[in-house]
Amino acid sequence: MLSPELAELAEAYGIATEFWDWQHVHRPVSEQTVVAVLSALGVDASTPDAARAALADLRLAQWRRPLPPVTVSREGSPPHVVAHVPDGAEASVEVRLEDGTVRRDVDALPAGGGPTDVGGVPTVERTYVLPADLPLGWHTVVLRHAGGTATAPLAVTPDFLGMPGSERHTRGPGSSPERHTRGPGSSPERHNRGPGSSPERHWGLATQLYSVRSARSWGIGDLADLAELLRWSAGHGADLAFVNPLHATSPVPPLEPSPYFPATRRFPSPLYLRVEDVPEYAALDAAGRARVDELAAPVRAMNTDPSTIDRDACWLAKRSALEVLFAAGMSDDRREAYAAFVEREGAALTDFATWNALAETHGARWRDWPDELRHPGTPAVEAERRRLADRVEFHRWLQWQLDGQLAATQRAACEAGMALGVVHDLAVGVSPDGADAWAMQDVLALGVTVGAPPDAFNQQGQDWRQPPWHPLRLAEAGYAPYRDMVRALLRHAGGVRVDHVIGLFRLWWIPAGGSAFDGAYVRYDHEALVGILALEAHRAGAVVVGEDLGTVEPSARAYLGERGVLGTSVLWFEHDHDSGGPLPPQRWRELCLATVTTHDLPPTAGYLTGEHVELRDRLGLLTRPVDEERAADRAERDAWLAALRAAGLLDEGDDRDEDVIAALHAYVARTPSRLVGVALTDAVGDRRTQNQPGTVDEYPNWRVPLTDEHGRAMLVEDVVASARADRLLRLVAASVRAPS
Repeated sequence: MLSPELAELAEAYGIATEFWDWQHVHRPVSEQTVVAVLSALGVDASTPDAARAALADLRLAQWRRPLPPVTVSREGSPPHVVAHVPDGAEASVEVRLEDGTVRRDVDALPAGGGPTDVGGVPTVERTYVLPADLPLGWHTVVLRHAGGTATAPLAVTPDFLGMPGSERHTRGPGSSPERHTRGPGSSPERHNRGPGSSPERHWGLATQLYSVRSARSWGIGDLADLAELLRWSAGHGADLAFVNPLHATSPVPPLEPSPYFPATRRFPSPLYLRVEDVPEYAALDAAGRARVDELAAPVRAMNTDPSTIDRDACWLAKRSALEVLFAAGMSDDRREAYAAFVEREGAALTDFATWNALAETHGARWRDWPDELRHPGTPAVEAERRRLADRVEFHRWLQWQLDGQLAATQRAACEAGMALGVVHDLAVGVSPDGADAWAMQDVLALGVTVGAPPDAFNQQGQDWRQPPWHPLRLAEAGYAPYRDMVRALLRHAGGVRVDHVIGLFRLWWIPAGGSAFDGAYVRYDHEALVGILALEAHRAGAVVVGEDLGTVEPSARAYLGERGVLGTSVLWFEHDHDSGGPLPPQRWRELCLATVTTHDLPPTAGYLTGEHVELRDRLGLLTRPVDEERAADRAERDAWLAALRAAGLLDEGDDRDEDVIAALHAYVARTPSRLVGVALTDAVGDRRTQNQPGTVDEYPNWRVPLTDEHGRAMLVEDVVASARADRLLRLVAASVRAPS
């Protein structure tokens, strides 16, 4: 039982002291967990006196601020800003818009209550109502009074995002409409329905890019391979393609295989570069090209190996080749473009490049570096940056190359006729040893990790080992680190899928040394986080898909729908709450991405055999007898087969996996969901799981290359020539376009 002071303090800092688990059992949070989570927030609550002192300090903290650190509002609603000024002082508020315009039509509400002593200064609270017609964008609130001037950012965000091109999703200032212009070969009739028509729907592939190699790959799938998949699927009518997070990892082997455990979410991984597409390659002399070819040969030979992907070998070869290109130099025009890129990316790029150079010198774990290098702002780091200037420049140059190839990939999608193109994936967090944890440690909570409490599929819970945003410090930074991360991800994209989107509402914080059973939910300002996400997507002309699977509060799903953020529905998890059987297609959500499977499950050919049960049994991840799991899984599969037959999508007695997979996708295509995803693994009959949650090295997570139904490696060239893939894509395209 928590003391009143500790319970009040927890509530004030957004820490839930109780929750309902996946079995609908009420669970209180222990005092030890609450105290540990408060400590990670920088609050001492170790004793009753300390808790009381922390409460008193918290109540006074807002009075010390002339303005809130940031205000986030919705378009069409008048923002309210609370200011604190000396009692009796004349004060005024204005809004400086990002285009330089100044709005002074601000109303002041009558002051309420008496003054509060703040450091010996009687201080009053005044509320100002800003204009309701402020444009979308990032503006500045300016407070002037006799004691001085204070400023704070104001973000006006879309009330509803929805689908790009819809009436309520038009591009705003700073957008780049040319990125979304359809080129030769497009079919406008697919994208522009007339009055009274059904809502526009789109479909596309979902793929783990690293697993999809071609004959020209360097042992791992790259952006040129993605461009080829985009053109091929666009020819079948696809409008988008979902890819795994392309976030960068450490430059020092062994490389982290999980795309969801990156070193940074702001910058992409140079592993995905196609070396020969770097413009400097064309200017190499014969000796330089021979050296690049020599480096490519051994890793290119791995492309047909169906076992596992060797990221370390791929990166070492690719890095050496890229160093050859970097040393060759740039033309004057290229050098000018590079300088503009570096200026645009600013200090964040320099910090990231510096972290890479330091990691190469001192090891991948920055927390093991000399004390004076453990923060980017120290004189020692600046000295090392100068000493390692060539390596810093190399890593900045790599990001420039990635920016160009990402732009080319999205351009290829648009020119092939896709309405959206690449939908990038945003991981829920970063490695505690990585670049973001080093560069952004002032806005992260490093004394805890995030994960998930036990649920039906992960019955031991999950610890993702990632430090979460510190809610208060992120707000004090004006949400700039979050905004810039989202903006960078959407620069060359038609959309973003947000992994564990409920993390914008709350995250399961696990104190250091504890297990996933020992956590507590910590709330975030979802109005701000979702709003900023919608604003940046609006400006990029992009769609936002939230992965809202697992334990999710219904109110969160409703809120995301209200803001025009699409949810996620996976067929195996869609059940009728009344009958317990499969949910009829017409009752699926409309504002949603609908798929048969996901990367945390086996491909459908494997799922149909119960492989997910057998794998979890082999790895010791089940908490009930395996026979019970098998029986439950068999009953679920039988129910789905019956639903397919009842819908006329599968003949009686037909249980060939290719036919069942086709029927399942036809079922999903019958839903009203605005987006439909087709896993590339399902298109080619692959059976192996990409990731088994709850494991690290017990299973080769994120290292499994694409194979066919016989376990043979499939290259991009094989995919585009596959009759099986062709049949499934044609079926999905026809089903999505069919009138509902």
